[in-house]
Amino acid sequence: MTPVTPTHTYRGRRAATIEDEAIRVTVLAEGGHIAEVLDKETAVNPLWTPPWRSIEPSTFDAAVHGRTYGTGSDAKLLAGIMGHNLCLDIFGGPSNDEAAAGLTAHGEGSVAEYEIVESPGALVMRAMLPLARLRFERRIELRARDIRVHERVESLCAFDRPIGWTQHVTLGPPFLEKGRTEFRASATRSHVFESESGVADYLRRGAQFDWPNAPRSDGGVADLSCFTSAPKSSAYTAHLMDSKADAFFLAFSPALGLVFGYVWNPRDFPWMGIWEENCSRARSPWNGETVARGMEFGVSPFPETRRAMVDRGRMFDTPTFRWLPANGRLETDYSIVLRRADRIPYPLDGGPAR
Repeated sequence: MTPVTPTHTYRGRRAATIEDEAIRVTVLAEGGHIAEVLDKETAVNPLWTPPWRSIEPSTFDAAVHGRTYGTGSDAKLLAGIMGHNLCLDIFGGPSNDEAAAGLTAHGEGSVAEYEIVESPGALVMRAMLPLARLRFERRIELRARDIRVHERVESLCAFDRPIGWTQHVTLGPPFLEKGRTEFRASATRSHVFESESGVADYLRRGAQFDWPNAPRSDGGVADLSCFTSAPKSSAYTAHLMDSKADAFFLAFSPALGLVFGYVWNPRDFPWMGIWEENCSRARSPWNGETVARGMEFGVSPFPETRRAMVDRGRMFDTPTFRWLPANGRLETDYSIVLRRADRIPYPLDGGPAR
């Protein structure tokens, strides 16, 4: 393997790429985000690029950047978030004590410095998470229009521990289009978050339902299989994935003729959360202009503190966190799919085997 010096920049960030004749994948050296999965024919990246200026997490200084990105535990993350970020070893905000110790929202996986090396047809990303005492590795390999990803988490602690581990995949314009972008998923039982999800939250808090028909707070039903056409909205729902086959979500842009999605093992990641931000957050850096939809699959249903995750324990008779053994490791594989299409395939026609 050959070390990669990420002299390439992507939207002002140090980055590395892997590509073939159809697709280009771009990853960020700081934060490790999969920032771009570009379809070369349409020159469209389905992943979310925030409308604000992105900076390297290592350069974030609350005294300098606080007015732009805020001063809370999520500010350093927001300053550099892009596309698909890793939530490890928490999914959600830190406790007050964890924040005082330096832990940021969604954990160190989204703000750490990554070493990037290349091997034939692949990129390998490695990072140390010193506060969590974890070693993380991600291998990204191109196989035609399917992108295979392998991840490994290793504990440097001599005790068993509960962890959160979520792939925070976020879609954005131009692929994400109000009232038009369609979604399919292997979701079954679903649950609206008990807490308010923004000032334009329109779903009935704590309601249980079957995908995709979510109860609205006004008594109606919202079809989550199509992105909202509302001027402003915000929501968060959790979905238990069908355990009898590959778990997946697919998104389809009729305007672009593109299908984009992920396929994974539901035994590794039994949950998917859908986060909706549609021009509802007026404060900086959102400024009332962000349109994004997170399709966030992992070991936990809701973004919440570590203590809340453990106290919740189970939902729909399924664990809400993962145990990482003392000095042990966990591994998983998943695939990213990007294809031309005139409709959304369902069931997953010709999908990749994991």
